Amino acid sequence: MDLPGWQKVYAELKDRNFEIVAAAQDTGGEVAAGKWYDAAKATYTSLIDVEHSVSSAYQFINVPMGIWIDERGRVVRPAEPAWTSNQSMKIGDKSIDTEGELYVAALRDWVKNGESSAYALSDEEFARRVQPRTAAEMEAEASFKLAVWFHERGHRELAAKYWQHAQQLNPDDWNYHRQEWSFTPQEAGKRWREKFDKLDRPYYPKLEIGGGNKTGTEKR
Repeated sequence: MDLPGWQKVYAELKDRNFEIVAAAQDTGGEVAAGKWYDAAKATYTSLIDVEHSVSSAYQFINVPMGIWIDERGRVVRPAEPAWTSNQSMKIGDKSIDTEGELYVAALRDWVKNGESSAYALSDEEFARRVQPRTAAEMEAEASFKLAVWFHERGHRELAAKYWQHAQQLNPDDWNYHRQEWSFTPQEAGKRWREKFDKLDRPYYPKLEIGGGNKTGTEKR
C-alpha cells in the first residue's frame, strides 16, 4: 500500500478539481484496515469495502491499483499499479519493482490538461486494454463472493472452501489470496513467499503509460 504517498499527492493537487477515493478491499473491516488510513493521516475519502465491490467492478487484482475517472464519470484509465514512488525490492532471485514517478507525472498531466492529456486513453486503446473476464474468472469471482458471504455469517469452513476454489480458478488474482491469508496471519508471509517464488512474470506489470489519445502510440 502507498497511502502516505497518496496523501502527499492529494495535498498537492486537491485544489485543482482533483479527488482521491481510496477503498481498502478487506472483509476484516475497520479493525483490519482502518489503522492504515490512520497511520497515513489520510484526508482524502477513505472507504473500507468488506465485500470487495470495487475490485469486482474495476478488475483490481493486487494492491495498490488505481483507475482515473473524469468529471463526467467516464473511466479514463483502467486498473493498473498505482504507486507514487519508484521502488525495487530484491526477494531471492526476483524483485518487486514499481514505477510510481512515471505514474504520478502522468496523473499531474491529466489533472492539468484533462481529456487533451496524452495519458487519457482513447476509446480504442481503452478497449484494447480491458479484456472481458473469462468463464473461469467469472466463476472465481462468484466463488470469492460466496466466501465473503459465508465468512460474514460465521461459516468459516464453507468460507475457506470457496476462498480456495476462487484461488484455484484465478491464481493471478492476488487479492483473493491475500484476503484468505489475512485470517491466518502467522502463515500469511510464508504462503505469500511460496507463491511469489513460483512467479514466471513480474509481480507488478510494467506500466503502459502512453494514452494513445491522438496517435494511438505508446509514449514513455
